[in-house]
Amino acid sequence: MAAYLCAPAVIHGEHSVKTEEIVAEVHGRHPDAAWAPRVDGIAASTGIETRGWMLPLEAAVAPGSGGGPGSAGPAREALVREGFTEQDADRVIAALDAVPAPQTVQERTAPAWDAVQSYGERAARGALQIAGLDVADVDCLITSNSTTPALPGLDVALANRLPLRGDTMLLPATQWACVAGTRSLALAADLVAADPDRVVLVVISEALSTTYQPADDTLESLIVRLLFADTAVAAVVTGRPRPESVLRLDASWHHTLPGTQDLHRLETRADGTHFVMDRRGPRAVQDTVTAMWQWLRVRYEDDPAAWHPDVLLAHPGGTRVLEYMEQTMPAEWPSGLLRYSRDSYTTGNRGGAAVFDILRRAHDAGQEAGSRAVLYAAAPGLTATALEGEWL
Repeated sequence: MAAYLCAPAVIHGEHSVKTEEIVAEVHGRHPDAAWAPRVDGIAASTGIETRGWMLPLEAAVAPGSGGGPGSAGPAREALVREGFTEQDADRVIAALDAVPAPQTVQERTAPAWDAVQSYGERAARGALQIAGLDVADVDCLITSNSTTPALPGLDVALANRLPLRGDTMLLPATQWACVAGTRSLALAADLVAADPDRVVLVVISEALSTTYQPADDTLESLIVRLLFADTAVAAVVTGRPRPESVLRLDASWHHTLPGTQDLHRLETRADGTHFVMDRRGPRAVQDTVTAMWQWLRVRYEDDPAAWHPDVLLAHPGGTRVLEYMEQTMPAEWPSGLLRYSRDSYTTGNRGGAAVFDILRRAHDAGQEAGSRAVLYAAAPGLTATALEGEWL
């Protein structure tokens, strides 16, 4: 399968949002929620003190424009028809106008979609510069973004913004979500295996902050508010080694758990996108980890005692699964394999961009040539992808 990966470009959300700001906003909006006394403890347990968003917190919590131009007139007429005096109808309309309306899907998504495109372009140009290539060298573009749906999508937007050659293959993957980092690399490796002269550019740009829904009063919604960060990442994959290549990808693995499609999901409602989580989710993710360990055992069954990864670049979505991974690793494996994953998570869950961010941190810390790396991610579905390779 050998494919060669250049170091990724990582563009973090430029608006720093502190956990204490989110906690204050939640306390002010939901003071009587059953979980209100637990907010501070839950926030502290995430280990996240700040995260970067493409748009400021104020953009997420601002009221919407209401019913829109001209909506008050028909409502007033309906009240009069039902027996209200004109004065009473005016008072009712004025009172309704004073109630903050939630933002609409368009109000939440439109500015985020603009940001996703801009950040994606910056990441793409950064990745090409790192790889020592030009936009004219790109033969295939793989893109992923799950929280700002659009048609045409990010692939076409970047093809025009960069711009790419007219014969560049465009492969959008808008629903890969958290698994986008690993799965896009696996797809890129397959593409260059078929044609080693191909140059594949991968771009993942996620505005996960659009799932911040101020009106939601569930415990799960509180957790979503605290976890997500916005990031754009990009990297170049080639079929032949380049001076700029940092990691050779040797094998990939995919796994999907049946009957788990409702554990994590995006729902589009009148006020925007909601990320819904089931408390059974972490246990199901752990099942994919167990399956990955089995894949690695079979892959190295000739010498299982001697082989181990030197670094594990894993995005499992939360600290509970990171802990499970450490608990279920073979006892003879070295400690600290997940240090870059934990470091990345301290500034938020980046979804599909996470593995590239973790990879960048490992690369910047310095890795010895010949060291083995395993990349892993799980996503709503539940579905998982892992890759195994060697640092160059």
